Order: sequence, then C-alpha cells, then structure tokens
Amino acid sequence: MSDMRPEEPAEEDGGLATKLAELEDRWKRALADLENYRKRAARDAERLRSDERARTAAEWLPVVDNLERAIEHAGAEPDVLLDGVRAVRDQALALLARLGYPRQDDAGRLFDPTRHEAVATVPDADVPEGTIVQVTSPGYGHGENQLRPAQVVVSKGRQADGSGP
Repeated sequence: MSDMRPEEPAEEDGGLATKLAELEDRWKRALADLENYRKRAARDAERLRSDERARTAAEWLPVVDNLERAIEHAGAEPDVLLDGVRAVRDQALALLARLGYPRQDDAGRLFDPTRHEAVATVPDADVPEGTIVQVTSPGYGHGENQLRPAQVVVSKGRQADGSGP
C-alpha cells in the first residue's frame, strides 16, 4: 500500500496541471473574445456616427440648394430676393426643429442661466429686473438637448442712483 501513495499525488498533480492549462486556455479565449467585441463595438459606433452625419448633411442639402438659387437671382428685385432668403431661413429653422433643436423666442421671459447667456444689462424702469429685453443671438434646443444658449440683454430694473427713467 505504501507503493500506491506516492503515485496518487503524481496523478493528482497531473490532473491539476491539465485543469490549470484548460483554465488558462479558457481565460485566453475570453480575453480574445473581449478584444474582438471591443473592436466590433468601436466599428459599429463609428458606422453609426458616420450614418448620422450623412443623414444630417443630407437634410441640409435642400437649404444649400435654395441658397444657391437665391444667389442666382441676386439681380432680381430686392423684395423678391429678400423673400427668398427669408424662405430659406424658415426652411433652416424647420430643419433644426426636426433635428431636435427648435429656436427659442426668449424676449420678455425671465433670465435663466441654464438657457441664457447675458451679454449686457440695461436699466429699464418699465421692465422687471431679470427680464430679457433683447435677444442678440437666439438659443436652439432645450434642457439636455440645448445646442446653444441664447445671448441676451437683461433688464436690471431702475438704476440704483435713481437717475433712471
């Protein structure tokens, strides 16, 4: 019986080595699968970005076409040209709204630092303090979907020294 005991650990060590080799092989395969997944996900993400850029650019093509038509008619009567440019602007605004960035009309609203960028303040006794009296550049979008905040001039109410209107 003493002869069998020394053989058992040798067989057991062989089984452990086999098991260790099997686990190491599975680990290497899992790492390779993970790396392949990362590469595939990166390719898919780039393809999606490229597709979205192409879709958005295609949406703008009619706007560009109409601007070119307006340039071709630059010799036309000023009123006709102005009407054409306004129509193209309206088309561009509608496109921005479809893309999720509607133009915000903020004149007369209260200043909100999350939606507006104050570029100036003016004393105005007729308008409550903190009210937007002029929009110098309109904002587009809203909430988390804000493309650009509106640049605005804000009323600071009556001047502190009493010299206001």
